[in-house]
Amino acid sequence: MSLTIIDVRTEAEWDTGHLEGALHIEWQDILKLSPNTPKDEEIYLYCRSGNRSGKATKILLDAGYINAQNAGSILEASKLLDTKIID
Repeated sequence: MSLTIIDVRTEAEWDTGHLEGALHIEWQDILKLSPNTPKDEEIYLYCRSGNRSGKATKILLDAGYINAQNAGSILEASKLLDTKIID
């Protein structure tokens, strides 16, 4: 099983730095996630504080994704996933 990391912040926030390998999909557009993404894929979402990623996680769970998790803020997600923040 593979792992997907999604930054749900704005484009301007993304441009200030994001996790290496992350996708950028703003939280309100989270269902634009590739239809090829399996519903059982491990998906970790993060934002600035964990609020928007929490909303996006709920949307994915409601849409049938069973392994979507709110990784919190970018710093929390970096630690949780052992992934560095890049510009």
